[in-house]
Amino acid sequence: MLMGPFSRAASCRFAVAAASAVAAASAVLMSAHPASAETCAFLQPVGGDGTSPVVSKRIQAGNPFGRSNWNTDFFVTAPYARYKLFFTANSSESASYPIEAFLKFSDGSNLRVFNQTVTPRPGTGGHITVPGYPAKTTSQVNIKVGSGSNQAATGFSYRISVQGCR
Repeated sequence: MLMGPFSRAASCRFAVAAASAVAAASAVLMSAHPASAETCAFLQPVGGDGTSPVVSKRIQAGNPFGRSNWNTDFFVTAPYARYKLFFTANSSESASYPIEAFLKFSDGSNLRVFNQTVTPRPGTGGHITVPGYPAKTTSQVNIKVGSGSNQAATGFSYRISVQGCR
C-alpha cells in the first residue's frame, strides 16, 4: 500500500508485483497472530553510528570505475510481518527520484519489492508498506535511490528510514 503523494498507478503496479508475497504473508499472519495492535520499530542503517535510524543523502552521479551512493541497507535483527519504507525529498526544487527496494535474505538471495520513480513536492514524501517474506529469513532491507539510466535526480537530497512491524 502506498501512502502520501505517491501515485495511485504506482500503487496498482506495486500491488500486482507483490501479490504472491502478500498472500503468503497474510496466510501466516492470519494463522499465527490473532487480532492485536501492530508494533513497529525503526531498523538501524548499515554503517550508521547507532544514534539515528534516518539516513540523509544527496544523489551523486554514477561512477563507472567506483561505487555510487545509491544503495542504503538497514539491518533486520528480528522477524517482521511487514516493513514500512519512508522517503522524504529534502531538496527545495521538485525532482523525480528513481527508487528500488529489496528484501535481502540470509541465504544471499533478494526480492525486489518496489521499483518506481516518484516525484514528491519538495519537503514532502510518503511511505510504502511491503510484506515480509516468511519462507526466508530477511537479513537486510535495501533502498536504492538513483539510477545510471536516469541521471535527472543527480544532486537532489532526500531522507530515508525503515520500520519493521509485527
